[in-house]
Amino acid sequence: MRLASILARTAAVLAALAACVPAAAAATVATAAPEPPPAAITALEIRGAIGPATAMYIQQGLKIAQHRGSPFVILEMDTPGGLASSMREIVSAILASPLPVVAYVAPPGARAASAGTYILYACHFAAMAPATNLGAATPVSIGGSEPAPPAQTPTKSGKSAPASEAGPPLSAEERKVLNDSIAYIRGLAQLRGRNADWAEQAVRGAASLPATQALQQHVIDLIAPDLPSLLTQLNGRETRIDEHTVRLDTRGARVLWMKPDWRTRLLAVITNPEIAYGLLLIGMWGLLFEGYHPGGVLPGVVGVICILVALFAFELLPTNFAGLALLVIGAGMMAAEFFFPTYGSLGIGGLIAFVVGSLILFAGAPGLHVALPLIGGLATVGGLVILGIVYLATRAARTPVVTGTQAMLGSVVEAAEDFAAQGRVRYGGELWNACSGMPLKAGQAARVVKVEGLTLWVEPLR
Repeated sequence: MRLASILARTAAVLAALAACVPAAAAATVATAAPEPPPAAITALEIRGAIGPATAMYIQQGLKIAQHRGSPFVILEMDTPGGLASSMREIVSAILASPLPVVAYVAPPGARAASAGTYILYACHFAAMAPATNLGAATPVSIGGSEPAPPAQTPTKSGKSAPASEAGPPLSAEERKVLNDSIAYIRGLAQLRGRNADWAEQAVRGAASLPATQALQQHVIDLIAPDLPSLLTQLNGRETRIDEHTVRLDTRGARVLWMKPDWRTRLLAVITNPEIAYGLLLIGMWGLLFEGYHPGGVLPGVVGVICILVALFAFELLPTNFAGLALLVIGAGMMAAEFFFPTYGSLGIGGLIAFVVGSLILFAGAPGLHVALPLIGGLATVGGLVILGIVYLATRAARTPVVTGTQAMLGSVVEAAEDFAAQGRVRYGGELWNACSGMPLKAGQAARVVKVEGLTLWVEPLR
């Protein structure tokens, strides 16, 4: 009996140990496999004028963020605006993105003007740092920085009041551009549930708002002084993408900045208006130098490359081809002044054409223009060179002739022999046939009074 009791207790202990093994194994597995950290949030940035390089960078950034599995994308902006075509490409990429996009106007002192306002309205969430502003989204081609049609201006309370003066009347084409821009931004505002009336004011009357008033008028969703504050306030917010709701979870999230790659940076450099302008001038002068000094090769090669790169940039930029033609013709006329002196006629005409072409070269998109100091500096240098050419040409016209038969008149010669009417004289180390109305003795000095072919008419010096 005692043996049976001992065996029963041993079996009970073994059964208890067998039951504890799976639980211990499960606990070990749970400890060894912690919950994976959340995916990094991709952050992109827009700095400066919006152009083709910016659009390419944002489109690629959104695709890479989706490939990485980012929960959403932060788009930090500080821009004066830019090309409408590039802005629409960015907006289309945001609208087609399966990831929420958060527009963040930062750091303090930044702005999202003109095209930047459209991009902010297209994003799922909009935030601004303190001391930032947005707005002034009137199409520049309508009237520069001034409101084109009758506008509304915001009052101190943040509400709108009719403007006291109407803008200049618009042509049919300008009205089409304006109405298209208004409909476009209103559509974005309605899609994201933001203030559509103020969006129309930003386009119609170039209205602008600081961050605090933008929040009060429901233009943006929140104000955040820095990125950690932005993530904290975004946590738990929801938005709809296609037919489903997306809830943001920023707890413990880390931000991964994605900078433009070398291709994008190169395109940004090439499409800088001042760089494209400089490449065009270098190309033209290189080809002119090669044309007037054949065989140099290097100036021609550099000129061709610069011309082709500049033309590629002009194709992407809002180029006024009348301005481009004036620029090329003006530079050619100034170059011609070097080789065909016209006492400034070609040079001054070319300088005027060069300056006018430089001023109207681009269509006036915000931030995309050739700096006036650069144009003024080049025009000043060109003007000084032309004045120098005119001065040298005038002085050369007044200088006595030093070659040919005219230069021989009045020169002093020496009789090489005695002669009464015809003989020989020594001039410049050479013997010349000479005629004289008075007898001359060998070694006597005489003056040249006329040249007939190879015969000098001389008269003795008294």
